Amino acid sequence: MRKCENAKITKGLALLLDPEKANLDALPITDLCHPDFIFVGGSTGGDTTDFIRALKEKLTANSQKPTANIPIILFPGNASQFTPEADAILYLSLLSGRNPEYLVDQQIASARRIHDSHIECIPTAYILIDGGVETSTMKVTGTKPIKPSNLQTILDTCIAAELMGKTAIYLEAGSGAINPVSTDIIKAVREAVSVTLIVGGGIRTPEAMHAAYQAGADIVVIGNHFEEHPEELEKFCRHNDMTSLRNDDEKYMNLALSEAHKALSSNEIPIGCVIVSQNQIIGRGHNLTETLADVTAHAEIQAITAASQTLGGKYLPDATLYVTVEPCPMCAGAIGWAQISRIVYGAPDPKRGYQTYAPRAFHPKATVTAGVLENECRALIQEFFKAKR
Repeated sequence: MRKCENAKITKGLALLLDPEKANLDALPITDLCHPDFIFVGGSTGGDTTDFIRALKEKLTANSQKPTANIPIILFPGNASQFTPEADAILYLSLLSGRNPEYLVDQQIASARRIHDSHIECIPTAYILIDGGVETSTMKVTGTKPIKPSNLQTILDTCIAAELMGKTAIYLEAGSGAINPVSTDIIKAVREAVSVTLIVGGGIRTPEAMHAAYQAGADIVVIGNHFEEHPEELEKFCRHNDMTSLRNDDEKYMNLALSEAHKALSSNEIPIGCVIVSQNQIIGRGHNLTETLADVTAHAEIQAITAASQTLGGKYLPDATLYVTVEPCPMCAGAIGWAQISRIVYGAPDPKRGYQTYAPRAFHPKATVTAGVLENECRALIQEFFKAKR
């Protein structure tokens, strides 16, 4: 799939559309205002085939590219809602309940058609968390949600889902939920499992959406709120603008490259690093191992030391570290101990990088973005070693 290949989904906003309720004409989807994914489905039914065809027509009308490329993912309430018109399907199993109809029977009923269609299938554990209201899913499936206070059961269910081979977990508070899934639950689940984490139900503000992302959600799903307030889609999309994030990544990586050039001018291996928190640079550094005759004087170590001095503390949980080359195991350990929540690097280092020797060194909640200005970062390293030959 275009944006969720092998179910490894980057953070994004999913618009949930129920074929029985959604008014496509009311949704202000444009090339400048659009979600990252569109989920289609509902607990009680609806003609998904004709609905998705109409949706595609809306997305491609007068569009240059962005909206035409939004992945459409089925979120089926039962086997009858399957259609090959979609790009992918969340192959849901209601693990929070014990009704065999929604644990396996509906899956068997749709298996042959899904298999023969060749659309991407994303095995997903669907876990209902009590959101303070009786939802349509509860009525249809005859199951009860897990109480938020029963965290151990939630975690055990999620761990079981990963062990069973699910590639995604959907924590659902339910349509119209009074209380969304709490950030404490999201954080705990994120630390317990490594699969894609989807969170929905009761999210009504961009701030709540970002709180879910910060806690560890990969996708935030909003449906009922946009049915009632379609005009607010633009506000959420603006706050969710991943292009802005990419632009920021390139901006700060360029500053890390400036640090790397300082190292190059001192005949050091040209690696540079900057650390950012709340859009402010709190630490900078470049390789100084030759200058200081210190094998630990890597760019990341220099920047972490500077950032800790700036903030007056040893932990940097709200920071993003930008470095021109994949961190080595030593630096990855330091980044993990500092609890840095996001790491962005340029060129990979398959011979000495952390992924080869210490793939779990970062903090469990940390996220990694690789390949930002990769060509520029690689060229600088290659220039240095070429001159040494």
